[in-house]
Amino acid sequence: MRGLKKKRRIQIIGLAFVALAISTALIGYAMRDGINFFRSPSQVVESPPPESEVFRIGGLVEEGSLVRGQGKTIRFSVTDGAASVPVTFTGVLPDLFGEKQGMIGTGRLVNGTFEASEILAKHDEDYMPKEVVDALKAQGVYEAPNGS
Repeated sequence: MRGLKKKRRIQIIGLAFVALAISTALIGYAMRDGINFFRSPSQVVESPPPESEVFRIGGLVEEGSLVRGQGKTIRFSVTDGAASVPVTFTGVLPDLFGEKQGMIGTGRLVNGTFEASEILAKHDEDYMPKEVVDALKAQGVYEAPNGS
């Protein structure tokens, strides 16, 4: 009787371990495309990611770089003060998007140009995404907004 209880406990523990391993693997598999790493323009220039990698880039829209092309295609450069990366985006930009404004884009680096599938812009005069502020501070070009 005692050996049977011990054997049953070991089976239950083993089954729980297998279930935990399977659920962890399924969660990892489901999240493989949902994780986007943030990079500053300096990081992208120093070590460009492979074309297959989707990532986020953030910084300030470089002054004088915003060019509206045919249809909904927009070209501009994003900078952190030390480096600049050309960006193309096809779609409708957020209302508050503009030169010298903070932005984050999601997409891929293709032939040295970041092809954005999504562009996010700051939502009021004082807000800037934390990742962008950190990247600009690292380059020594961040200016805190008035009243902060």
